[in-house]
Amino acid sequence: MRRFVTSLFVLAALMVGVAAAQQITLKAADNQPEDYPTVQGLKFMANYLDAATNGRIKMEVFAGGQLGDERSTIEQVQLGVIDVVRTSTSPVGEFYAPMGVYSLPYIFRDAAHMWKVVQGPIGRELLDGLQQANLVGLAYYDSGSRNFYTTKAAGPIKSVADLKGKRIRTQQSEVVLDMMKALGAEPVPMAFGEVYSALQTGVIDGAENNFPSYGPQGVRHYEVAPYFTLDGHARVPEVVMISKSTWDKLSAADQALVREAALASVPVEMALWAQLSNTSRAEVVKAGSEIITVDTAEFQAAMKPVYDKYGSKYGDLIQRIVDTK
Repeated sequence: MRRFVTSLFVLAALMVGVAAAQQITLKAADNQPEDYPTVQGLKFMANYLDAATNGRIKMEVFAGGQLGDERSTIEQVQLGVIDVVRTSTSPVGEFYAPMGVYSLPYIFRDAAHMWKVVQGPIGRELLDGLQQANLVGLAYYDSGSRNFYTTKAAGPIKSVADLKGKRIRTQQSEVVLDMMKALGAEPVPMAFGEVYSALQTGVIDGAENNFPSYGPQGVRHYEVAPYFTLDGHARVPEVVMISKSTWDKLSAADQALVREAALASVPVEMALWAQLSNTSRAEVVKAGSEIITVDTAEFQAAMKPVYDKYGSKYGDLIQRIVDTK
């Protein structure tokens, strides 16, 4: 009898050990604030996993850059220090070169074209290719488009000719600088926090960003640059990635669940982004901003020297994206 009871205790202890081994806690990073669409997307993913596994798989979301900026969190995910990260695909291109194709100016005709590409064979191919950098791509998120905006003194941008000689604040990115030069503008790399006063004092004629950054929810550049031109020169998607070392420790069933949760969060993030962008657009229009639409084909045609310079590193990717209907 005593031997039987001892065996039961051993069996129970083993069962507890197996149950404990099944408990998984993932650490996820995002550099945006708590209420930002991408953070809310990750939180939806976390809730999905929690509900689907009855609490067995939990994901803790650390927002606001608590775990580092985009580049450092990518590096930490490579090392397995952080399990999951949401970041722009732009810095990911430094770790896995093909992902940089999304950062080429005017690579996408419009939002519908971008989603057709990233949610199709090309997008899947690039997500899978991330494993070469010890990352596993799970899904893409929306980040809208970047557009030009200019001061009243500079006047609106309605064609490529209107950019000639204009001093436009840019990010410190070689491809962006080359884009500006190809359009005839004078790129002025500058810290983001200095842009408002530079627009206000005429140090620069304009800048470029998305509606939420331009509007009341962002840095309020609409107050000093009332012309907003919808040229959509950059539509750089976001990406959700998991550490390959973390991924390899998961069972096939859990891998499928994590991917399923990430994909389920995409329409949630997209809807929140659309709501934020539309609200911002309505508010700047109400405040007096003029929204200008242009023929983007003219702007795209001006990019030939840029594509001549950078195109070779992407093989046939550019043509495949252009051919996607």
